[in-house]
Amino acid sequence: MTLRVLIVTNLFADPFNASRATFNQQQFARLAKQLDLKVMVPVSWLEIVRQPLAYRRLKREALERWPFADYVPFWYIPRVGRRLHAAFLFVSLMLQRLPTLLWGRWDCLFGSWGYPDAVAVAAIARLTGRPMIAKVHGSDVNVFTQEPARRRQICWALGRSAHVVAVSQALATRLVELGVDGRRIAVLYNGVDPSRFYPVPQPQARRELGYAEEDRIILFVGNVQASKGCMELVQAFAKLRQRVPRLKLVFVGAGPQQKALASECASLGMADDVTFAGRLAHDQIVRWFGASDVFCLPSHAEGVPNVVLEAMACGTPVVATRVGGIPEVLPAYAGVMVPPKNVDALDEALFTALHSTWDRPRIAGHARTFDWDTNVSRLRSLIEDAAQRA
Repeated sequence: MTLRVLIVTNLFADPFNASRATFNQQQFARLAKQLDLKVMVPVSWLEIVRQPLAYRRLKREALERWPFADYVPFWYIPRVGRRLHAAFLFVSLMLQRLPTLLWGRWDCLFGSWGYPDAVAVAAIARLTGRPMIAKVHGSDVNVFTQEPARRRQICWALGRSAHVVAVSQALATRLVELGVDGRRIAVLYNGVDPSRFYPVPQPQARRELGYAEEDRIILFVGNVQASKGCMELVQAFAKLRQRVPRLKLVFVGAGPQQKALASECASLGMADDVTFAGRLAHDQIVRWFGASDVFCLPSHAEGVPNVVLEAMACGTPVVATRVGGIPEVLPAYAGVMVPPKNVDALDEALFTALHSTWDRPRIAGHARTFDWDTNVSRLRSLIEDAAQRA
């Protein structure tokens, strides 16, 4: 009999951001081929109210792509402490999906993201008597547990989980420090899809994107926000361009810091050398990886960001901060690591990367060791084990 699994996570494609959390999209799509899966995705009610017609249209389009998804308005009181968000999410789910939650005959519940998702799932698991597992990704543990109220809730939820999936060994170590039984922690590195991310000849990619062969390109891909180190990257670029001719910086993605970054670039007289390409589909991102000399991710905190694996799968060397699980997946022959929030170190690392000779086929080969088939197979085994404990 096929196991029935209910996942609750905000880390999934939603009607307003089809490219959100592509790692979970890829993992759950593969899991849905093996299990009877439903993914409940909370969507902020404020976004729905701001764009009701767009929400209906985009939700319909999202469900065509993800038939196992269920988009649930997430009700909460704006500007009220985040320590209550798990309670708000629990109430939102119970009021709107009570029959599904109570009588869905789920073999296992699954919270992907420590707070509020896994906490709400733990409350549902306690109410229904169903087993659960939790998956943590980085900031949900490294950042949220710094606040006592949220730390207590997260630890309670993880303590109720039959298994806790961590995306890096560094994250697993942190969980043990928080009191989670190490025997229940499984480290599962995310995978990378070689059919989506692969080496593209640099001359070809540059021609398609309108760059000259002699240009030097630094690429950032991700959410354009302070915690990703975007401002430090702009500041390092401002120093670097004084000694590297024809240097270009490209941001692929969108986020709350984009206007501030554009203003900073204009004030430094380098607006013409910095491009904000916005959110792009995978087939377009592959060309940017191929065209670039180096990919840079100067985050303040991370789990194991899939974008690092994707850059390496394209053969692109990486400059990243030595945080979270990045040192576990980025060998010296594939890139350079620096301390977070250090503009001078970032400047020097980028200069080194731009003037080094990289074995791009070797970098791409390393990335292929992180495959989704192994990841999903191990995840399914954890779910099956948890279900047997019902």
